Amino acid sequence: MTLIFYSLIAVIIGLVTYRFSVAKTHRNLTENSTPMRDPLLGAVTARMAHALDVDEIPVFIYEIEPVNGLAAPDGRIFITRGFFNRYRAGEVSADEMASVIAHELGHVALGHAKRRLIDFSGQNALRTALTIIISRFIPFIGVYIAAYVTSILAAGISRADEYAADEYATALMIKSGLTAGPQKSLFTKLEALTRSHHGRPPAWLMSHPLAEQRIKAIEKNEAKWLGATAS
Repeated sequence: MTLIFYSLIAVIIGLVTYRFSVAKTHRNLTENSTPMRDPLLGAVTARMAHALDVDEIPVFIYEIEPVNGLAAPDGRIFITRGFFNRYRAGEVSADEMASVIAHELGHVALGHAKRRLIDFSGQNALRTALTIIISRFIPFIGVYIAAYVTSILAAGISRADEYAADEYATALMIKSGLTAGPQKSLFTKLEALTRSHHGRPPAWLMSHPLAEQRIKAIEKNEAKWLGATAS
């Protein structure tokens, strides 16, 4: 009974925390971003919009330096200023940037951002339940073990989402006539663009799969989609 009670409390706290986090994120993104204005990128996103049968794909520049792209819970697509500057400097091509936008569109289309509400609450409940159970047998460090186990499970879910968004992006890039080549070439660059001086954690603890693993998955999806197009 105690376990159920604490798990329920954890879920409620998770829901409330998530709601506040979503509101804060929405406000932060709105206040610190502007619509992307670039003729070349506008042309390639227009091709993707045509493939999706929509009028346009609104993309915003988020004014932070880390190289990243993101999909907000409300469906907006953002490219960070740091990433956009790498494109402007010629380190990343317009088609490669388009593959990032296609990937983030995948997160939106597949409902990943909204589903994180359930994931976030579930992870809090699991962490609390594990802490209670493990602490009965291993006092003091039970909370750390529970957090470690939960982080591994959360990373696995996140990696699965990344693979799914990659698959969506591959299909969209091919349908748009951009091919999956830019998607693969970007991953050969991305690690260098985002590498930390402190090294990287083991693959199974990372929220994103390793670049070489993603390229192999893209090649498999590429063969599947090209085969479907040919037939």
